[in-house]
Amino acid sequence: MESGKVIVITGASTGFGRSIAETAARQGFRVFATMRNVRGKNAAAARELREIAERESLWLRAIELDVTDDASVERAVSEVIGEAGRLDVLVNNAGYGLMGVTEAVTMEQAQRIMDTNFFGVVRMNRAVLPHMRKQKSGLLIHISSGAGRFVVPSMAFYCASKWALEALAEEYRYQLAGQGIDSVIIQPGAYATAVFGNLERAADTSRTDTYGPVNEIAERITQALAAATGNPQEIADAVLQTIETPPGQRKLRQRIGSGSQGVIALNDLSEQVQKQLLTAFGLNEITKFAAN
Repeated sequence: MESGKVIVITGASTGFGRSIAETAARQGFRVFATMRNVRGKNAAAARELREIAERESLWLRAIELDVTDDASVERAVSEVIGEAGRLDVLVNNAGYGLMGVTEAVTMEQAQRIMDTNFFGVVRMNRAVLPHMRKQKSGLLIHISSGAGRFVVPSMAFYCASKWALEALAEEYRYQLAGQGIDSVIIQPGAYATAVFGNLERAADTSRTDTYGPVNEIAERITQALAAATGNPQEIADAVLQTIETPPGQRKLRQRIGSGSQGVIALNDLSEQVQKQLLTAFGLNEITKFAAN
């Protein structure tokens, strides 16, 4: 491993983000674990990370960052550059779930989940890429989901946000490869993490009276997700392995966890179709890294 790389992780107060932050710091990386409300709702999580860092002599910082706020994103990235002098890896992990009858999701709810799960990634990538381009190196890791490939009933807007995320991440891969910057996607299966423990529900229940059994689907899906037995550490380990893989050798998509075969098959088919498309446009060399 090449030690001393600077890693920024969004949504690091709990779940995958927390596991990734602790794992990366213990491997010798300089880690900025970002989260909202470090002096409020997430004060305990920030304090725990500081205590871990002190107890184990780790380079691990908990800093304020709200991916839905342009100014917050810019301040946090400026803080990272000011303290560490560079930024090598961004892990776009922040996100949440929304369930229920699709018609019952309000416009405010729909806009808010897209602002976090999709536009939050746009904000973060725009903030870090000037620094990575200046360095002529960098890695964008996007924590997606199997729901970025298929539709989970009653999770239309969550799936839409992850489908959009995957398209964005793949396009970044094509456009940034020649500058030594990689973009990859990790697709977790079902894990009992905070993202599913804090699911938001469709708010406009006045629209659900004619849906009958469809109204029960969200609860059935929630129960199934709550029963997931996967270890979130698997995602942290996949992130570390991805970071340590040399540029140009990283897979665009990795499916980790339960129910993997169907998603892997979709990923393989998508790769074949994309190669056909790139060849048709004379762009089949686009994802190769430029020679140093």
